Amino acid sequence: QVQLVESGGGLVQAGGSLRLSCTASGRTFSSYASGWFRQAPGKEREFVATIGGSGTYIYYADSVKGRFTISRDNAKNTVYLQMNSLKPEDTAVYYCAAAGWPSRDSAKYASWGQGTQVTVSS
Repeated sequence: QVQLVESGGGLVQAGGSLRLSCTASGRTFSSYASGWFRQAPGKEREFVATIGGSGTYIYYADSVKGRFTISRDNAKNTVYLQMNSLKPEDTAVYYCAAAGWPSRDSAKYASWGQGTQVTVSS
């Protein structure tokens, strides 16, 4: 398993931007697909975006398509989530995760970070 640590969360006004980072331990980071999920209070964890190990195969949830961009730098063992045009409904704890292949299904991910809080004020 790979260990993951997220950073970059915070408080931002609606319409603003944040960039989340997720840094992984281990020498085989490029062999893992990475995903971002989020969980708002009282709601189930939901898929946000995923990217294949080589940076191909990128998928987004419809709710963030056109506003969020997932990317990765395998030399730095880091995956990013650039979030633009943020809305109050984007408020949640954001988690990164690693899996064998890109998937929208959280059950496919074996390794998870501790999460980072994103709060968007109206």
